[in-house]
Amino acid sequence: MGLWYAWFARHNRRKAAAVLAWVQAACGSKARILKTTWRSCSLLHAGLHLPSRWVESARVTVSLMPRPLPVQWMLSRWRKQKETLTFEADLGLPPGFSLDVIHHRWAGHSGRRATDERHWIIVRSLPVVLTTRDDWPPELTPIINALVSRQEKNFLTVKFHQGSPHLTATVPLESLSDAKAVAGLLDMFRELANGVSAKRQ
Repeated sequence: MGLWYAWFARHNRRKAAAVLAWVQAACGSKARILKTTWRSCSLLHAGLHLPSRWVESARVTVSLMPRPLPVQWMLSRWRKQKETLTFEADLGLPPGFSLDVIHHRWAGHSGRRATDERHWIIVRSLPVVLTTRDDWPPELTPIINALVSRQEKNFLTVKFHQGSPHLTATVPLESLSDAKAVAGLLDMFRELANGVSAKRQ
C-alpha cells in the first residue's frame, strides 16, 4: 500500500505540474504562478498573477483522480467523475447579476435491432435559459452570445456572482492537451471578464 500511494501520488504531482506549466505558457511571460498548495493527494490550488486590469486575485484548481487511495479511486471511476481545471478570479468591477451556465450533453440510442441509420432524426437544440427575473439584463446578452459562439464548448460550468469569486469556470482536463488549448480557454475567460467590466463602466 505504501508503494501504491507513493507511486500514484508522484503521478498526480507530475500531471498537475504539467497542467500548471501549460497555464503558465498560455498566460505569457508577464504572468506567473504564485504559491501552490496541495489540499489532498488529488487537489492542487495555485495563485495566478495576470497582467490585466480587468482580473484580480486569479487562481486555478487542478482536481485529479484520487489514485493514491484505491477505494476512493474506484468510487470516483464508478461515479464517472472527471479530472478538472477550475479558474477563479475577481473582476475589477463585480458583475451586477448572478449567472450559472451549465454545459450538459444528452445522448440517446434506439434498440439493438435498429441498425439502419438512414431513418435516424438528429435534433440540435438551442440554448435553454432558466431565469428567476422578469426582466433580462442587457449586459447578459453579449456574455451568452460569446459562450454560444465559441467553437470550443468544452467547459462544464461558468458562473458569475456578485460576491467573490466573481468568475468561476471549470473544464475537464481531457479537453486540454497542451498550452495552445489552455490559451484558447483563457481567451474566452478574458473575453467574458472584459465584457462584464466594460458593461459595468
